[in-house]
Amino acid sequence: MLIWICVESKDEKNSKIARVIDAKHWALVNFDAGEVKDISFYDKREDFVGWVDFIVMKDKFESYMDFMNEGMMVLCVREEETIDEVMEAFKFKELDEVGF
Repeated sequence: MLIWICVESKDEKNSKIARVIDAKHWALVNFDAGEVKDISFYDKREDFVGWVDFIVMKDKFESYMDFMNEGMMVLCVREEETIDEVMEAFKFKELDEVGF
């Protein structure tokens, strides 16, 4: 499955999650069989064409309807800051679901 995470930089290990409006880059995580297979970075979300299953947001008060309308499930971090922390929380279902 593919997961979007808005990030501050293209540093796979140290980049911190960012609010959608403040995102410098978009990390697209390929997650399969309980582990991260690879991470690709995009300057704009529109640079990737294809189906994405999830987006992980920094703040549950961000605008998320466009993502839901595209068929993505929207999740929100609790205290996680890096891609590794977000994916560890995703693996153990420790991210909050955002919805109506």
